[in-house]
Amino acid sequence: MVSVDKWNNTAVAPTTTSRILTTLSPRTFAGQSRRATQAYDRSMATVAVFGSSRTIPGSQEWSNAESLGQQLASAGHTVATGGYSGTMEAISKGARAGGGQVVGVTADCLFPHRGGPNRFVTVIRDHPTIASRIRDLVDTSDAAIVLPGSIGTATELLVAWNRVYIDSLRGLPKWPLIAVGQPWRGLIPLLIRELDTADGMVHVVDHTHRAAELTIEILG
Repeated sequence: MVSVDKWNNTAVAPTTTSRILTTLSPRTFAGQSRRATQAYDRSMATVAVFGSSRTIPGSQEWSNAESLGQQLASAGHTVATGGYSGTMEAISKGARAGGGQVVGVTADCLFPHRGGPNRFVTVIRDHPTIASRIRDLVDTSDAAIVLPGSIGTATELLVAWNRVYIDSLRGLPKWPLIAVGQPWRGLIPLLIRELDTADGMVHVVDHTHRAAELTIEILG
């Protein structure tokens, strides 16, 4: 079993946060998101990380997510999340501790109770719909990691999985998609069987440490 060190509560220095509002229609989203990505350094690969908004600080799940963010950032990668609390905040905190950039792709008009993005985000891209928010995370990232979560995370997994599938039909290089632990270890084989789709499109691993290693290995 891979052990993951817990991070302490070391303060992270504040940074200037850039906010980009994405209010265009879906037809113009692709061009808009290209402009949005100019707000941070695209010479670094971007890894989208999906997970639960209900992950509690101090829990093992939080510690694992924070360590994952730090590993990715220390390898020179930008991380992108949904920008709010829980796993998203843990990933963001770890990435900042690792010296990385953190993109928060939010939907403040749909989640006014969440109080805006977490304090570790360095670039904010705010969307008017869930669909455009997820599309942004999937389409502007070079890889994705899916941590444990519920229906929202499952939706993100399926959109990301569909990208891998469509890319395969177009003969494009395989886009790295990695799912960690349960419920995905049980759910993904079930979906492959019941939906009669191809195996091998999603890497399933047991621990965040392995997900970081695999992502870094693939992206270089």
